[in-house]
Amino acid sequence: MVNLRFLLDTNILSEPLRPLPNTNVLEMLRRHENEIATATVVYHELLFGCYRLPESRKRQTIEKYLQEIVQPNIPLLPYDTNAAMWHATERARLVNIGKTPSFADGQIAAIANVNDLVLVTNNISDYADFTELAVDNWFI
Repeated sequence: MVNLRFLLDTNILSEPLRPLPNTNVLEMLRRHENEIATATVVYHELLFGCYRLPESRKRQTIEKYLQEIVQPNIPLLPYDTNAAMWHATERARLVNIGKTPSFADGQIAAIANVNDLVLVTNNISDYADFTELAVDNWFI
């Protein structure tokens, strides 16, 4: 039985593809390889970015990473009814106090929250206003 602890945001999951990836992120990915998941929303963001690229070696590398590393090895957690309910409540609260996070960030936060996972991101500020959301940054 896998004991998931972390939900990876797009900037963490894509870090191994960078020409000079952050060594701390790579080490944390290795250390927690059996405890990580990502959101279907994150998977969409990576696929969308890939599909916008022209046919190239870079696109082939990203496609191979997503098809051969991410999809078979990292659980992809859905935006389900519980996530939608939490997201709607948080979004209404935030809009009422004059803050409007991106819809995708809200979905990612909701998936982390309802699955009781720590959201790992390099964009801590994007998630700072959500309540009851554990966030960590592996770039540090």
